[in-house]
Amino acid sequence: MSSSAENDPTVTVTERGKDKHEDGGDKEQGGGGFIEKVKDFIHDIGDKIGFGKPTADVCGIHIPHISLHRADLVVDVLINNPNPVPIPLVDIDYLIDSDGRKLVSGLIPDAGTIHAHGQETVKIPVSLVFDDIKSTYKDIQPGSIIPYLVRVVLLVDVPIIGRIKIPIQKDGEIPVPYKPDVDVEKIKFHHFSFEETTATLHLKLENKNDFDLGLNLLEYEMWLGDDSIASAELTQTAKIEKQGITRMQVPFSFSPKDFGSAVWDMIRGRGTGYTIKGKIDVDTPFGNMKLPISKEGGTTRIKKDDDDDDDDDDN
Repeated sequence: MSSSAENDPTVTVTERGKDKHEDGGDKEQGGGGFIEKVKDFIHDIGDKIGFGKPTADVCGIHIPHISLHRADLVVDVLINNPNPVPIPLVDIDYLIDSDGRKLVSGLIPDAGTIHAHGQETVKIPVSLVFDDIKSTYKDIQPGSIIPYLVRVVLLVDVPIIGRIKIPIQKDGEIPVPYKPDVDVEKIKFHHFSFEETTATLHLKLENKNDFDLGLNLLEYEMWLGDDSIASAELTQTAKIEKQGITRMQVPFSFSPKDFGSAVWDMIRGRGTGYTIKGKIDVDTPFGNMKLPISKEGGTTRIKKDDDDDDDDDDN
C-alpha cells in the first residue's frame, strides 16, 4: 500500500492544574503571563536534569484482513522516549477520514508504558465496516478505491514536564470491494453415456472493481434445476483486469441416470435454468481476498464437440 507520512511536529503541553489566582497572578506580573513563566521554568529544570519530549511516527499501516464486508487495519506507531525513566502512554485518540469525512474513530485508554531511553511500537487495530460507510456516504460506490487519512493523538505523561499531546498522521488508499459477476456461457459435451458424461463449463468472470484481481483458486458448485451436476476446487492462475472480463474452461463429468428432468431437458437441447455458487481466492494490491461468486436463474446452452464454436477464440 503506497502511503506517505505527514507528521505534525507540534507538541502540546497540558497543564497539570491551574492556579486559582491565575488572573490576579497575570496582573501582578504586569501581564507577562505568570502560568507561562512557571511552565517555562519547569521546562528549563526538566532540560537541565535530562528530561525531554517524546517523539512519535506512524511507521506502517497493514491490512491483515479484507472482505466484501469489512477491512481490518493495524496502524503501527513508533514512540521514542529520550527520558531516564519510563513514561506512561495515558491514551491514544484516533480518527480515520476520507476527504474530510469521518469513517471511524476511537479512544484507547491506558495504552502501556514506554521504557526509559527506549522505543516502543504500539499497534492500533481498526475495523472499517463497508456497509456503514456506503450507507452514510452514498457517493462511495462498491468497487471503488477511496483515499484515507489516519490521525492519531498520543497523550503521554512526562515527569517534571507534565502531560504532552503528540499528533501524528499518515495517508493511504483502501478499496471498497465488489464481488465479481459469473456466467455459464455454455456447456460443451465431449462424450455422452448414461453411466458417465464428460463436458466442459465455459465460465465468464467479470471484475467490477477499480483494481486487478490475481486469481489463485476457484471453488464452485453448479445446479441444473434442483440437481447438482458439478462441483470442484480448482487451483488456477489468471489475471482479471480491473473492469475487465476473463473466461475459463472447467472440465467435469456426471452420470445422467442419477439426475432428474432438468438434465434430460438440457441433453435434448431445451432451455435449461442453472444456478452456480462458490468463491474465488484472489491477490490484490491491498492483500489477499476471498470473494463470493453466484448466479441464480441463469440460462445456458449446450454445444457438442462437432458443433461450430464461433467464440472459442475468446476463451
